Amino acid sequence: MLSREQNDILTQTGPGTPMGNLFRRYWLPALLSEELPGPDCPPVRLHLLSEKMVAFKDSQGRLGAIDEFCAHRGVSLWFGRNEDSGIRCPYHGWKYDVNGQCVDVPSEPAESGYCNKVKLKSYKMVEQGGVIWIYMGPPEHEPALPAYEFSTVPAEQNYVSKRLQESNWLQALEGGIDSSHVSWLHSASLNTDPLFVGAKGNQYNASDKKPVFEVVESSGGLYVGVRRNAEDDQYYWRITPWVMPCFTLVPPRGDHPTHGHFWIPIDDHNCWTWSLDYHPTRALKDSEVQAMRDGKGIHTRNLPGTFLPIQNKSNDYLMDRAKQKQGITYSGIEGIAMQDASLQESMGPIQDRTKENLVSTDNGIIMARHRLIKAAKALADKGTPPPGIAATEQRVRSVAMLLPRNQPYKEAAKDALLAEPGKPHASV
Repeated sequence: MLSREQNDILTQTGPGTPMGNLFRRYWLPALLSEELPGPDCPPVRLHLLSEKMVAFKDSQGRLGAIDEFCAHRGVSLWFGRNEDSGIRCPYHGWKYDVNGQCVDVPSEPAESGYCNKVKLKSYKMVEQGGVIWIYMGPPEHEPALPAYEFSTVPAEQNYVSKRLQESNWLQALEGGIDSSHVSWLHSASLNTDPLFVGAKGNQYNASDKKPVFEVVESSGGLYVGVRRNAEDDQYYWRITPWVMPCFTLVPPRGDHPTHGHFWIPIDDHNCWTWSLDYHPTRALKDSEVQAMRDGKGIHTRNLPGTFLPIQNKSNDYLMDRAKQKQGITYSGIEGIAMQDASLQESMGPIQDRTKENLVSTDNGIIMARHRLIKAAKALADKGTPPPGIAATEQRVRSVAMLLPRNQPYKEAAKDALLAEPGKPHASV
């Protein structure tokens, strides 16, 4: 268990907090590319790390995220007019460019230079891999562009979605590096979901419900290795890389696409769950993309015009007790994503980790917490750049493979864990 102080360090990400400062050293996914489809399109509200912003694409196609509220009298610039290379407040016409600089105050003489004295907080944004990324840290520490493999493959090889999750980011992340629950919570879905079905590895998840965790540090975070018994004196290994602070890749199954997640704090009580699928060597099939749009795999169907899942707290996630009793779904909730989200949200906005009782299958979670606290304190005390920023640390893959029982996975899977263009993923 954690102390109250440790829990606060890990879960609080607002301005000036240790974990908030850590998050601000990374490029973070902020919006889907489709949310800002073209120059002068409608602006979008953006709430990240307890900061409220408005994002827009100007007449030249430049991206920007600026303080949501006009410096004049605090009107939300989401109501603004995005035109002529800036966003203009509809209340009194004050106008700002993508850097937050006020470029026009109509009521004041131009020669007064008044608008030059007004500037809103702004953050840099870039577009890559179907995602609009944001950097919210000190400009002098801006890292290289994201290098995650899904964001660098051809567009036809990836699919990205997002959903609102009504919980702190950490309990969502901890679910992502907990492979032991798959044999229980997702047991029925492995044999019915079109993005999982048919893989040989599914039978090992079903037959061995006492996985053994072997977690090792990587330069960018952790490799969470989980083994189950297989035939012929072998182990079935599923190796999940966690790249700090919040990126994970689900080990693949058969020739299905690889799944992955980011969990990005909105505030201390809510987060964006980003879900991605990609295949390193082929285009996604039409049937796969349609399944993702239909909420299969790790994706969800959302209420029209929102990112709130159709299954949510207000309707008890459309839980079906009859299906639960019959074993059609283990928890009575349809869909892998909502099976996870329902239980993570059930912990409350912020899980009280002072009351938990951890076991050996929680080793990945224990080590991740330790690395996060250590990195946040090193950044605060010494200015040490956190792990997971370098391109080499982001170019990783998840792995599923069979190995002899006397062979350490870290050595045997070393090459398979590296993302290289055109190389097939290691899968079972």
